Amino acid sequence: MRDLVVGAVVGLLCAVPVLAVQGMPFGWYSLYAGVAGVVVALVSGHGRSNAAVVASSGVLVGVLGWLLVVLTLEPLLRGETPTWSATAVLQSYPFLVGDVLHGGLTGLVLAVVPNVHKEQPAREAARIVIVGGGFAGVAAAKRFEQLAARGAPIDVTLISDSNFLLFTPMLAEVASGALEPAHISAPIRSAVAHTRFRNGRVRKFDTGSRTVQLGDDVIPYDHLVLAVGSVPHSFDLPGVSEHAWTLKNLADSTRLRNHVIRQLELADSEPDPVQRRQLLTFVVAGAGFAGTEMIAELFDLVYRTAHYFPGVGLDEPDFLLVHPGDRILPEMSAELADYALERLRARGIRCRLGVRVAEATADAVRLDDGEWIATNTFVWTAGNRPSPLVGAKAIATDSRLRAAGLENLWAVGDCARIPDPDGTYYPPTAQHALRQGKAVADNIAAVLSGREPAEFRFRTLGLLVALGHRTAAADIRGRRFSGLAAWLLWRGIYLAKLPGLEKRIRVAFDWGLDLVFPRDIVVTSPDEVPR
Repeated sequence: MRDLVVGAVVGLLCAVPVLAVQGMPFGWYSLYAGVAGVVVALVSGHGRSNAAVVASSGVLVGVLGWLLVVLTLEPLLRGETPTWSATAVLQSYPFLVGDVLHGGLTGLVLAVVPNVHKEQPAREAARIVIVGGGFAGVAAAKRFEQLAARGAPIDVTLISDSNFLLFTPMLAEVASGALEPAHISAPIRSAVAHTRFRNGRVRKFDTGSRTVQLGDDVIPYDHLVLAVGSVPHSFDLPGVSEHAWTLKNLADSTRLRNHVIRQLELADSEPDPVQRRQLLTFVVAGAGFAGTEMIAELFDLVYRTAHYFPGVGLDEPDFLLVHPGDRILPEMSAELADYALERLRARGIRCRLGVRVAEATADAVRLDDGEWIATNTFVWTAGNRPSPLVGAKAIATDSRLRAAGLENLWAVGDCARIPDPDGTYYPPTAQHALRQGKAVADNIAAVLSGREPAEFRFRTLGLLVALGHRTAAADIRGRRFSGLAAWLLWRGIYLAKLPGLEKRIRVAFDWGLDLVFPRDIVVTSPDEVPR
C-alpha cells in the first residue's frame, strides 16, 4: 500500500514539469499520471533498484500508456474506431513525447525516493524443514519458494530418501512395461531449484529440541513439515510381508515386471502342468485403484508378450483379484464399480469378492475361506500405513494442518489424518496432497507474520481408474465416463499433471510406441534373486 501511495504522488508531481514544457492542461492527465506512477512503482519498486532500470521501466510504461489511452481509449470514448494508423500516430506524437518524458522522470524519482521498508529491522529467517519428497512435500517447497520471492523471511530445507518426485498414479504402467521408469519421475533438485535439498533418510525428530536427525547431522528447525507418505501394511498376516510384491516405488514396479517375464520364460519350457499353472497364476489382493489397475496391467503385459513364448497357451494364464468388500473400487459410485467389474471379468480376470487373503507362502496364497491358490506372483495392494517415522498411526492434525497439541509441527499427505468438514478425513490421494502442501506453506507464512492460519478445505475434483485395453472409468465432479472416452480422459489428465514438459513428451512418446509395437521382454536385472 505504501508503494501505491508513493507511486501515485510521484506520478502527479512529475506531471507538472512535463505538462509545463509541453504546454498542455493538467485536467484528465492528472488521473493518468497518478495511475502511471502506481504502475511504475509496482513494476520496479522504489529505493530498491538501479536508477537506470527503474527509469527504463518508466519509459516503457509511458509508451504503453500512450498506446492504450491516446491511441485506443480516447477514440473509443469519442465513439470512433481506433485505427492505429500513421496519421493517428503523427497527430498524437506530442502526447507520446509527454508520456515518455513523464514515465522516465517518474522512474528516476522513484529510484531515489527512500524506501520505508528499509527502515524496518530485518527479521531473522525462519528455519523450515520439510521431510518427504512426494507430492505434498514438493508442493510445499514450491510454495515456499514463491513466498520467499515475495520477501518472506524463510530458510527452507527439503529432506527426502529419494532424489526424485515420483508420479505414483502411473506405477502400474511401469510394472507392465508400457512406460519407462525414469519417465514418470522428476529430479527434486530441478523441481525446487531454490530450495536446499538433502538426500537421506530421517531416523527421528525431536519436538522438544526442535531438531531432525539425518545420519550424523542434527538439523534444527523452527517449523517442521512431515510429508513422509505411507508404506505397505500387511496387518501381520502370516507370510504376506515376506512373500508379497508391493507397488510403492520404481524399484517395486521394475522388479515386478522382471519377475513376470521370468515366470513366462520358465513356463515356456516347463513340462509339469502343476508347475506351469503355478507359474502362470497371478494374484492381486485389494481392489482399490492400485489393485484394479495392477491386475489389468498384468493382464496386458502377459497377453501383449505372449507371442514371444510359443510354449505358453493363451488359455493358460490365470488372473485373480481378491477383495474383502462386496464390490470393487469402493471409492467410486456403484454404477462405475459395476462397470469396472464387468469389464475385468469380460477380459477373463477372475474377481473374488467377500474374501480376504489369510496367509502367503513362497508358492501359494490361502484365502480366509480355506482355499489355497498355487502362485509365484502375489501382489499386495490391500493396505497401507504411515511411514515408520511417525509411528503406527497417522498424525492427527487440526483443520489448519497443525499436529494436535504442537505449535511448530505440521503434517500433510498420507502420513496425516486431516479432518474434513463432513466429519470424515481427507483421503490419501495425490490431488489432496498437492493442495495440502501449498496450504501448509501459506499457513506457516501466516504464523510467521502474526496472522491466523487458514482452515484447509478441498473438494475432490474427480476419480479415474484405468481398466486396461483402452478402457477406463472416470467420475469428474459427478459426471461419469466409461470406456474409450474415460481412457482418453485418464491419459489426458495424467499427462497434463506430469511434472515438466520433458516428462510429458517422453510419456506421450512411450504411449505412442505402445500402440504400434509389442511390449519389451528384456529382463533388466537377470541376476536378481526371485522372491
